[in-house]
Amino acid sequence: MTITQESPSAVSLSTLLREGSTSEHRDAEGSSFMTELLAGQVSAEGYAVYLSCLRRVYAALEGAAATLAADPIASAVIDPSLERLASIDADLAFWGGPVEHASPATDAYVSRVQQAAGEGALFVAHHYTRYLGDLSGGQAIGRLLARQFELDGAGVEFYAFPAIPKPKPYKDAYRERLDALPLDPSQQERVLAEVKTVFGLNGALFAELTQQLPAWRR
Repeated sequence: MTITQESPSAVSLSTLLREGSTSEHRDAEGSSFMTELLAGQVSAEGYAVYLSCLRRVYAALEGAAATLAADPIASAVIDPSLERLASIDADLAFWGGPVEHASPATDAYVSRVQQAAGEGALFVAHHYTRYLGDLSGGQAIGRLLARQFELDGAGVEFYAFPAIPKPKPYKDAYRERLDALPLDPSQQERVLAEVKTVFGLNGALFAELTQQLPAWRR
């Protein structure tokens, strides 16, 4: 963690989450599966499996968001314009449809989202990690996939946010809403711990997918 000796209350929540989860974020991003996917080496079947796993995660997230719509903490970040289920379904139709795939890592991830739905602050950790990631690195991933597979929009709708034409101002406003949440230092630390857990869950999913790469290489 690169934050100085200041207490959590002396820094903004968005800074605490970003700087406090740097190593977990880096570890989750460095998977062989994602490296080969972005190099165009993963088959359509392998990508459809990945999307099918993600669909379960987003179904849990967006179901929890509907439940927490009136929660005083979670409602500060919940926004229908971020929802990904419809775009994932469109992409799955392009890549051959949903894939029935046993995934203990996805099971664990979904279970954790469902647990976090019981507390608005913990749900915020899941919402922040996934959706701000989609609006950040996810944009570059979408462009790379479109280039590698010679796509023109179809098949990579997951990475498109038509209701958010300018991601940076949106992300800045999102962080401002995070920073305005009425959380004390101990609550902020719990949100940070959950963000780290979410990155670990993502890393476990990538590790699971990496084990199956030999069957999916193009």
